[in-house]
Amino acid sequence: MTIVQLPEIAAALDLNDRACFDRIYEYSVSEARLRAPAAMVPWVERTFGNLDAIETQRIVRVSNKVTGEGTLFNDLRARRPVRAALETDSNFESYLENDPWEDPMASTPEDMFGRLSNNAGVTAANVAKYDAAHSILVFAEPNPLAFTRESVVAQTRLARQWFAAAHRHDTEAIYPYLMWNCLWRAGGSIVHGHTQISLARGRHYSKIERLRQDGARYQADEHRSYFDDLRQIHTALGLGKESNGIFTGAHLTPIKEKECLLIGDELNDDLASAMYSVLATFRDSLGVQSFNVGVLMPPIVSCDELWNDFPVIVRIVDRGNLGTRTSDIGGMEMFAESVVAADPFSLSKTLAKAGA
Repeated sequence: MTIVQLPEIAAALDLNDRACFDRIYEYSVSEARLRAPAAMVPWVERTFGNLDAIETQRIVRVSNKVTGEGTLFNDLRARRPVRAALETDSNFESYLENDPWEDPMASTPEDMFGRLSNNAGVTAANVAKYDAAHSILVFAEPNPLAFTRESVVAQTRLARQWFAAAHRHDTEAIYPYLMWNCLWRAGGSIVHGHTQISLARGRHYSKIERLRQDGARYQADEHRSYFDDLRQIHTALGLGKESNGIFTGAHLTPIKEKECLLIGDELNDDLASAMYSVLATFRDSLGVQSFNVGVLMPPIVSCDELWNDFPVIVRIVDRGNLGTRTSDIGGMEMFAESVVAADPFSLSKTLAKAGA
């Protein structure tokens, strides 16, 4: 199965799953055609394999009618030429020879309520904050790709402890967010492995609040949980699986390449372990070095808005080859709609083969 076969895959769903699909998604498949001049043919054949590959292209567009997310798929874009950066740019380990966080106790500031630590890392206040409660979790292992299941679980425990401590320090700070920008393609400014943790006041961060509102509207209109339906239809399409109450799978409308979704009831050790499995598959089976992880969570205490149906959602995205100069984010992704080369059905097969 491939994303190009989505019409046939959707048509084969049973009535219940097809109704679920149609409540959330719509799709279209179109042909893009062009004519290449004779002088261009040798370059086309070297770059794309044959002339037919570019003269007739199939574009699949999938739209989430609930959240407004949408993705345009064309696997040909994965073969387009890109400019390489300096060879040394891909050797991230050389940057650790002068590691600014070799001794984080001396080289990073601390929060006003002090530091938290365990065998996987230590917390530090972020020097350049984007929110009042905004810190980093500096990994005990400097190499950002040398993570283990045990270290990811322990780092997630430390993040939960920080959320609780930051809330005790400022009781109006209740909206948590955890993110991991691994290496420079993903926006990481320091090579030494680290995640970022923050706790917002007043309202959740805008995209998370928008998702809550979208889910609440779906619940009111359909009398069903949007997040339960999201899990159901991805499972029915063969894009994911449920295990120990946690959904893991390839996102049907990825924001960028190889996006995976994990959905669970809380940010616990089981969800952290599942997150490790996906990241290990990215690293070991797909050769991914740079990635973004975002953990979307409801408030840590009750508040005025309705969050009772909102789960913990982990989104993981590949950010491309470290040695590539061309950005993977352009005007389409910033202002219009995501354009993606990676097929979610292929990604799902890789996850399943790796046991993620």
